[in-house]
Amino acid sequence: MEEILQVGVVTSPHGIVGEVKVFPTTDDPKRFKRLREVLLDAGGEKTAVEIEGVKFFKKLVILKLKGVDSRDAAERLRQKSLYVTRQNAVKLKRDEYFIADLIGLRVIDENGEELGILKDVIETGANDVYAVDMPDGRELLLPAIKQCILQVEPEEGFVRVHVLEGLLD
Repeated sequence: MEEILQVGVVTSPHGIVGEVKVFPTTDDPKRFKRLREVLLDAGGEKTAVEIEGVKFFKKLVILKLKGVDSRDAAERLRQKSLYVTRQNAVKLKRDEYFIADLIGLRVIDENGEELGILKDVIETGANDVYAVDMPDGRELLLPAIKQCILQVEPEEGFVRVHVLEGLLD
């Protein structure tokens, strides 16, 4: 399981005092209000940076990071990813999982037959959809509902599913 989780990507500078616009890659952008620091990926090395201020603009988060005090400094952060450690991540409810922990899990049916590897989680309005790469090259799309997703065991490396009639056609 991943020990650090991505929460956003810097898109551009904001203003002249070093603020940056961040595209959140988390379900809850408001979580930035509770964060004290983020890990900045500066090209292979992740550095802890204190958050001095948080604002929201449309679907973006505007951060003021300690030590980033000019537009030029903010410009150098363009397209850099922001992460948090697992201990600073949001607390999950029962039957909730981080997408990073699901990607790559083996997908097996209720009889133990391997169907493929979970390659993506597609977030839709109603429910998530698990995209599974099957050995024959096809893609299986499974709605992440209780009728289909029977058991999720990231530590064990698998998801047990029930394939509804017609999904394999």
